[in-house]
Amino acid sequence: MTQHLRISDNGRFLVRTDGTPFFWLGDTAWELFHRLNREEADRYLANRAQKGFTIIQAVALAERHGLTEPNANGDLPLVGHDPARPNEAYFAHVDSIVRKAAELGLVVGMLPTWGSYWKRDNVNAIFTAENARTYARFLGARYRNSPIVWILGGDNNISNNEERAIIEAMAAGIKEGDGGDHLITFHPRGPGVSSDHFHMAEWLDFNMIQSSHGARNHDNGLMVARDYARRPIKPVVDGEPRYETIPVGFYFRNVDLYDRFDAFDVRQAAYWALLAGAYGHTYGNNNVWQMWAPGREVVIGANTPWWEALDHPGAFQMGWVRRLFDSRPFTKLVPAQEMVLDAPSSGGAKVRAACAEDGSFAFIYSPMGAPFTVDLARIQASRVKEIWYDPRYGASYHSHTTANMGFQTYTPPSAGRGLDWVLVLEDEAAGFPLPGSQL
Repeated sequence: MTQHLRISDNGRFLVRTDGTPFFWLGDTAWELFHRLNREEADRYLANRAQKGFTIIQAVALAERHGLTEPNANGDLPLVGHDPARPNEAYFAHVDSIVRKAAELGLVVGMLPTWGSYWKRDNVNAIFTAENARTYARFLGARYRNSPIVWILGGDNNISNNEERAIIEAMAAGIKEGDGGDHLITFHPRGPGVSSDHFHMAEWLDFNMIQSSHGARNHDNGLMVARDYARRPIKPVVDGEPRYETIPVGFYFRNVDLYDRFDAFDVRQAAYWALLAGAYGHTYGNNNVWQMWAPGREVVIGANTPWWEALDHPGAFQMGWVRRLFDSRPFTKLVPAQEMVLDAPSSGGAKVRAACAEDGSFAFIYSPMGAPFTVDLARIQASRVKEIWYDPRYGASYHSHTTANMGFQTYTPPSAGRGLDWVLVLEDEAAGFPLPGSQL
């Protein structure tokens, strides 16, 4: 029996049906269903599963000419561009990818449609509240027994009551189709947050932010922290942060298109978000989301075939993020900025921290290796192990064990842009494995 995901009892994390913690490590593969054939999709999914990803974010009605350009098998998704008339051949291909993902232990974060198809001011708009509900009911029923999380929106925000009605109808249709068995969220336009539009909606199970691609050192933790403080409590994740290899601030005028986000930028976004209270994180690569290949249209400066970009450094390093969190009972973590003293509090070197509620361990992230002082009283232990974790290589170094419960200043092993470190503080008696160990 497929174990679907649900919200944890404390409202902060995702867990499986049996209560096992689920670490959301997502990859944006928006064009997966539309552009890849079965063999290519298998190659992509196997790569992501091997690296430790757990969520694949993909779109049924894709952004890049998804209604007018056939998929790899020559099939369009809808008959006559009518959402009430889905093409069985197209969705049979989607089925095969969803099944393969499930075989590999992956959950599909499925967007029923990109936002351009429901925005009323877009020339490609095809949705009304009525046909949105019909289409969503079809999807909900079709994937009722599949490991799915539903992601509405698709890089757009609602601007009027008509658009709100379409999204509400889509959520209602999914629940009618799947009996309410799957979680639902909303992917906003970035930089933006789902909570601005739907936080109080009963169907919105967790919030998603898009911190977007506007600048280096943009602290997405600020957006996470705002949603973390909202009531009622709902989990939050950054579903689209800065992508590896995408031009920095590409949507602004007169930017340098040769200046691109790199592996450090994506690591920084991941740790900042997680230590601010996110329950997981999504990675993206500019070549992979669009499944770019030579001969295909170039969007936002794509220049590396998707199958080569799969192995860019940031993708490996996201797996090491998950290893670190999975090596500890991460659902105990709460943001703990108050335990960090005399440290950079703004800019790219900003230090962020989270600590287990019971004081058994803490993670403190220094993006540029800047020294910081910690109030060790937060760690509930007679002896505290101090371990440096290298986010670039997933390696751990046991530095010291102390009985000191006062203030301690720590200097990471190296400093500068790209030389980020995580300090792990923990109760020696807890007997945790080395941080980041393969479990």
